[in-house]
Amino acid sequence: MDLLQQITFDQIGLSFLAVFVIREAMIFTLPDTIAGPGGWLIDTECPDCEY
Repeated sequence: MDLLQQITFDQIGLSFLAVFVIREAMIFTLPDTIAGPGGWLIDTECPDCEY
C-alpha cells in the first residue's frame, strides 16, 4: 500500500500523455498494414462511422 501512496496525479497524467504521443507517432510512421485502417497492431478504422 505504501507504493500506491507515492504515485501522484501528475505522474498518472504524464503517463497517459506519453502513451498518447507514442500511439500517434506509431500511427504516423508505421505502414497502414500495421497501424492504420485494418492494421493488425493499431486499427484506426471506425466501424460505427458512416461515410
